[in-house]
Amino acid sequence: MVLSEKLAGLGELTMIPLDPAEHAAVVHEWVVKPRNRFWGMADHTVEQVREIYTFVDGLEAHHAYLLLLDDGPIGVFQTYEPSQDPVGECYDVRPGDFGMHLLLDASGRDLPHLTSAVFPVLMRHLFADPAHQRIVAEPDVRNERMITRLRREGYTLGDQIDLGHKRAQLTFLERRHFEARPA
Repeated sequence: MVLSEKLAGLGELTMIPLDPAEHAAVVHEWVVKPRNRFWGMADHTVEQVREIYTFVDGLEAHHAYLLLLDDGPIGVFQTYEPSQDPVGECYDVRPGDFGMHLLLDASGRDLPHLTSAVFPVLMRHLFADPAHQRIVAEPDVRNERMITRLRREGYTLGDQIDLGHKRAQLTFLERRHFEARPA
């Protein structure tokens, strides 16, 4: 287990390394839903999802995690070193930059304000590493819900960039801004 924290009114949030063989089916259930189309895997099979996460699992600078709430899966959290990712070719990577992707899907469970509860926990987890000075995210420019969420969480907008498979909005959360937020 990588992370465990009680979320008031929701349950115990845990984060474990994503096992491509064991977790591909549940991830596939999420990524093929229209609401999760920005994950870019809407037409993938379970086997293709497994292959992608097997590839990610073999990378030193990229990591994928399964998020669980009271042992029930609720999402995927991925982290990466921007300097070791195509996004790093699209902006001036600073020392201390650290990237992330988040997909939450309660799969029909009634979990009000799940994103509002989970997001700060994940950001605290990332900033627990003193080397991480700025968190980078690059949602699809059409993903207005995620861009709005990131801004609500204190991210600032950077440039829009072309990653080939998507036009993305660079967003950044500086450690000093995160630490200055009310608890």
